[in-house]
Amino acid sequence: MGIDTMETLDLWETSPVNDKTSKVSLHAPLAERMRARNLAEFSGQEHLVGEGRILRRMIETDSLSSLILWGPPGCGKTTLAHIIAAETKAHFIFFSAILSGVKEIRETFREAERYAARGTRTILFIDEIHRFNKAQQDAFLPAIEKGTVTLIGATTENPSFEVIAPLLSRCRVLTLHQLEPDALCELLLLALKDHERGLGRRDLTTSDETLNFLAEHSGGDARSALNTLEVAAGLVEHDHGAITVEIAHEALQKKALLYDKGGEEHYNVISAFIKSLRGSDPDASLYWLARMLEAGEDPIFVLRRMIIMASEDIGNADPRALQIAVAALQAFQVIGMPEGRIILGQAVTYLATAPKSNASYVGIDAALSEVRSSGALPVPLHIRNAPTKMMKEQGYGKGYQYAHDYEDGYSGQECLPDKLAGRTFYEPTGRGYEKSIRERMEWLKNRRNTVS
Repeated sequence: MGIDTMETLDLWETSPVNDKTSKVSLHAPLAERMRARNLAEFSGQEHLVGEGRILRRMIETDSLSSLILWGPPGCGKTTLAHIIAAETKAHFIFFSAILSGVKEIRETFREAERYAARGTRTILFIDEIHRFNKAQQDAFLPAIEKGTVTLIGATTENPSFEVIAPLLSRCRVLTLHQLEPDALCELLLLALKDHERGLGRRDLTTSDETLNFLAEHSGGDARSALNTLEVAAGLVEHDHGAITVEIAHEALQKKALLYDKGGEEHYNVISAFIKSLRGSDPDASLYWLARMLEAGEDPIFVLRRMIIMASEDIGNADPRALQIAVAALQAFQVIGMPEGRIILGQAVTYLATAPKSNASYVGIDAALSEVRSSGALPVPLHIRNAPTKMMKEQGYGKGYQYAHDYEDGYSGQECLPDKLAGRTFYEPTGRGYEKSIRERMEWLKNRRNTVS
């Protein structure tokens, strides 16, 4: 329902956020029913809401500035918004970026201006603010600049990438962390004991082992942990039964892995994977590979990154690495999953344990830098092609020394432009096969000095 179809005040007068007497429906998911109603009930994020911490001071003194709450799913961003709604003296509007656009935003600002005329400040909470495009985010700027609204945006994505710079400069970014297992166990135990909102009315029991199992497999996500607990409770036949590890495992079905192929965690995990390969850690490399595969990442994307890594970080220290990576891509395209995981595993362990060198990578970048700096220097006449009589008369190809006419197939003739004569771009390391290349290049250098 759009904001233009009703007064915002009416919207919130019937909401459990502003109406202290209403209750969340018992048919709502357990995570919604167990949402903390005040700071005393809020668990986790002590660095923000602990005694004397920044967000607690803002809430308690009703001195909120515009904020961006950045953190993973289920860490408490929306819950904090509900707590602010319950405890602040400002007019509070909860707004979803998924359901609304610029038209609704402008209607909200007009509503805020009416409240401002009465001397009441408006706090506008935008859930999933990263889903707004640049033009939509631009629409917030005048109202924030004038003080018409205090904006609180929530996002699971890195604000540096997803929130426009002018908006970021007007907001304070507060980072929330995924919840620790102890905090999750506390929430789960509270849900089991709470007779009004939780599962306490059924008098179910469980063990510390089961609570730890649920906490450890929720990926730091309170919503995931509580909803899995609710599913597990539904598998217990009797109201006085016990939720065992086996039942919890059945409810979980699949580990809750934090991985968004379109978001920041996607880049975090692939970064960890590449750095593990570069760091010659096959175990970590296999782990991050498994994380991506289990979360549904496209294996072709992973294989392409492995091909890049084979040249960038291994190069001529082991020239077979590139062959292995390319062969793995071709083999996977023929085989597919699930057997393709074996091919990936073989290629990953080879790349991780191969000797490392970025000399080729550094070399091409150094050459490109030189070209951009010095421009298109003339090709020396002696290595120019001379397909016509006129070109031969102009000296094209004159003095060219054919390598195979010389002992050891090496003439030592300079092939760089005159201004760059003697310049070195590729400096092989002493690791792996590059040790042989380095020795060969040293021999060539000595040979050149002898010939010249």
